[in-house]
Amino acid sequence: MDQDMVVLARVRLLSANRRVVGGAEGMWIYRLLTQVEPEAYGSKLAYVLVEASTSPLVRELPERRLALLDEAVEVAKALGTSNPYRARMLAKALAARQRELEGRPAEPLASDGHEEHRATLQEEPQERA
Repeated sequence: MDQDMVVLARVRLLSANRRVVGGAEGMWIYRLLTQVEPEAYGSKLAYVLVEASTSPLVRELPERRLALLDEAVEVAKALGTSNPYRARMLAKALAARQRELEGRPAEPLASDGHEEHRATLQEEPQERA
């Protein structure tokens, strides 16, 4: 794990001054930090992945939407059973995945203490050499 990238992710997270950072930046931050501290950041990664699956940028990309939801389910399943957000995020990810498989439109995430942020799937920040 590149410690400089971990520090950069933490700085971006702190400088965002939001409870949950969404979009491509949030996915990059939470994917990286979940590798370091899965119990602390996994639920936020699952949340951002489910949110990203509703983005207009993936409207015509069902394989990408399903990949995001599959990742969200796996991340939520990997959380410890004592994690207070595990059940809620796993239920949301599974429900969104099921809707996707059935071809129903995605529902926006209900507010559950997280600020709503519409996800955008721009290029993820590149690692610095």
